[in-house]
Amino acid sequence: MIGNDIVDLELAKTQSNWQRKGFLEKQFTADEQKSILNSENPFLQVWLFWSMKEAAYKCYVQEFQKRFFAPKKFSCKILSKSEGIVEIENYLYYIKFSISEYYIQSFAFKNKNSKMVSDSFFIEEKVSKTKATNQQMLSYFSDDVVVQKNEFGVPFLYQQEKKLPISVSTSHHGNYGGFAFLNT
Repeated sequence: MIGNDIVDLELAKTQSNWQRKGFLEKQFTADEQKSILNSENPFLQVWLFWSMKEAAYKCYVQEFQKRFFAPKKFSCKILSKSEGIVEIENYLYYIKFSISEYYIQSFAFKNKNSKMVSDSFFIEEKVSKTKATNQQMLSYFSDDVVVQKNEFGVPFLYQQEKKLPISVSTSHHGNYGGFAFLNT
């Protein structure tokens, strides 16, 4: 299983005021809040934790086929400049992340040694973000492979109506999209 999330930092600046009263308390654990407030760049720390939680959530939904909104149930820890872990209800997800000047992208895995294929890219404003992201991902496969989502919003790849044994995750926010996949 894999989860992926991308945050357009420019859009995050204009769309969401993380400093508004109650935001940190509703979204982040006490340890995460402390990390954010003590960070050299609290803005980036907020959106890194957010992205890590979203990626782990997508992995969790793939595994358990249930959705919920409870961001404080997700506990993030940074291990290095590009890795972390997220714990949800005693389940551990390994996180790989990258921070550019334009976006943050996070990937979540159940297996730390998973080998993924991933990409991130700019999406033109007038284009369907979902369609552009799916097209980028599908360019790695033959023409008869399609993406379909189940009732929980989890994407799967199908070829000639047969579900492929490949875990996929897509994400888009603002002007950026990304995807990741791995063989299961």
